[in-house]
Amino acid sequence: MLSKKTPFILYGGDYNPDQWDEKTIDEDMKLFKKAGVNLLVLPVFSWAKLEPEEGRYEFEWLDKILNKIWENHIYVFLATPTTAQPAWLSKKYADVLPVDITGRKRTHGMRVFFCVNSEHYRLRARALAEAMAEHYRDFPGLAGWHVSNEYGTYCYCENCQNKFRGWLKKRYGTIENLNDRWHTSFWGRTVYDFDEIMVPSELNDDYRFSPAVQLDYMRFVTDSTIGCYLNEATVLKAATPDLPVFSNISGYIKKLNQFEMVPHMDCAGWDNYPAPTDEPAFIALKHDIMRGAKDGASYLVTEQSPNQQNWQPYNKLKRPGELRRLAYQGMAHGADSSLYFQMRQSIAGQEKFHGALIAHCGEDTRIFREMCVLGQELKKLGRAFVGGRTKARAAIVFDWDNWWALELSSGPTQDMDYLKQVYKYYKAFHSQNIPVDMVKTTRELSAYDVVVLPLMYMVKPGFDEKIRTLVESGKTVLATYMSGRADENDRCIFGAYPGPLGDVFGLWVEETDALYPQESVEITMDGSNIHYPEGAYRGRFLCDILHTTTARVLGRYGRAYDGAQEIRCFYSGSPAITCNDFGKGRAYYVGTEMDTLFMERLVDAMCREQGIYAPFKTDGALEVTCRENEDGQFWFVINHGSEKGCVYLGKALDCKETADYGHSGTVYRDLLRDRNVAGAYEIEAGDVAVLKVMEGMPV
Repeated sequence: MLSKKTPFILYGGDYNPDQWDEKTIDEDMKLFKKAGVNLLVLPVFSWAKLEPEEGRYEFEWLDKILNKIWENHIYVFLATPTTAQPAWLSKKYADVLPVDITGRKRTHGMRVFFCVNSEHYRLRARALAEAMAEHYRDFPGLAGWHVSNEYGTYCYCENCQNKFRGWLKKRYGTIENLNDRWHTSFWGRTVYDFDEIMVPSELNDDYRFSPAVQLDYMRFVTDSTIGCYLNEATVLKAATPDLPVFSNISGYIKKLNQFEMVPHMDCAGWDNYPAPTDEPAFIALKHDIMRGAKDGASYLVTEQSPNQQNWQPYNKLKRPGELRRLAYQGMAHGADSSLYFQMRQSIAGQEKFHGALIAHCGEDTRIFREMCVLGQELKKLGRAFVGGRTKARAAIVFDWDNWWALELSSGPTQDMDYLKQVYKYYKAFHSQNIPVDMVKTTRELSAYDVVVLPLMYMVKPGFDEKIRTLVESGKTVLATYMSGRADENDRCIFGAYPGPLGDVFGLWVEETDALYPQESVEITMDGSNIHYPEGAYRGRFLCDILHTTTARVLGRYGRAYDGAQEIRCFYSGSPAITCNDFGKGRAYYVGTEMDTLFMERLVDAMCREQGIYAPFKTDGALEVTCRENEDGQFWFVINHGSEKGCVYLGKALDCKETADYGHSGTVYRDLLRDRNVAGAYEIEAGDVAVLKVMEGMPV
């Protein structure tokens, strides 16, 4: 549970009352109550109004609004509005404004448009945080602190350059060590003093052509942003130690290493803005990454749109029921909130067409009615699954350094997209409703029986030993193409790939072929062993040409195609998919990007080897997940399809065979419909059920 003050699902979101007159605010309070809103986030963008000139604070207007909110029994996350510095601050202190990658000094304007390393920015931001903490620490409706908003600005100013040099000196110790780690002898890039190092920008093209430099700069920006966050967060935590302090993560999560940032926060909070074309499994993947940021703890959905966004290429309206499904999907994967941007639609500015609880035309809208229904349901659920965790025996290792380094690499393909590649493996679990954790490379893995290492390009010190020990103990591990290629400084590993993991997988990779988007290679599986997928499949994207040492071959490359036309494949007949018995366990290697059907069958085979099964048999496009807390097990069943689906409710454990499903007599309480259910339970198209295990109760 995030806070003892709010032992329920948080529902509401960003409110910007400084845009509205008193009459409108009074009307908002009535509509919030009608919709079931229990928490508001403010004043995210109000620094200029709170501090109109340096050192002079005006809290009276905010006091009045907060008192009105609390009179209506609504809690608040107070936000330090430091994402949008006032014009006087940018004008008075030149170091506040960032320098962009082209070398241009920017002028005052946009939000999140400041240098995180600016001493004057940090000084004034900390002073504001101190003033807010002192003024509001005893406010009864204060449920937590929301620091700034969607960090992620990269700056290339002289101050950042100097701090980057200091960061490098601390990381590498000596210039000789840095030259070695960066391998600066390539292209004659040797430096003899830290003062000779420049930030990677368009002024030197190092952001494109020196991947080790750019990789370290991205790490440096993450560390700088952590320092900027802690500059305010430590003040707030000291004033209110029992309240959570956090910041919200942009839906574009690549910019900052969230696995490094979030441990400094009391919880992960992220902004879920899926594209209209995103599959439910891709949205679920991002939720599970957020859950992984705190090693499986619950998190917050801090923003999502009640209706359409305004900044995507095509801003589709949310279809009837979509808002509700997205809300429950977040909670199904670990969120203790369903918060939105924003509560009332702005009448001007960049986001005037962004969806809101209260639209320009008022409350008589489809979306407001849907949010009222959702609000009442969440009120009925109460604390239910709050703080609940997801138990998984399978894990996918996810790593920001791998993400950055793979996409910084020149070759083997311009189509490298780490997140989409990881998604292909995640989807194979999700489509079968097998719970899977997204975990850091530093996470203890012994609790997992199946571990997937998609594109584990970078093998950091000690990670190979962790995997070796895991497989030796009897667990199953899967690795893929582009694994074991480089160390933590993006230096290629001497010897054959996958480097220190070669003995675990019993093979070595000679070279890797990049396929054009329209090309594919037939993969023929060995049908002699029923445990493995059989038949012909297609490989795409990349093809490792590999040689086995101790591994046995499960699949081989066959005929190649350019579209529908057959072309020559010189590595036809060579291994593509292998399995190596290592110690008591098994290590699978997939040398090419396989199609969805293959991945589903391979994941099913690996999980069955470890006694892992889907919790229930289902018909239709149903997503089934579970959260468990001290109050019991709570199962979410979400129908993402356009047809009725069915879940066969047996005992929610790893059953031996699908034939056992539906016959154990376990009873569930449908918390949204107030009825007991068992056996075959139908879920209407687009509908949701939240089921609590009720052992021993009659139907």
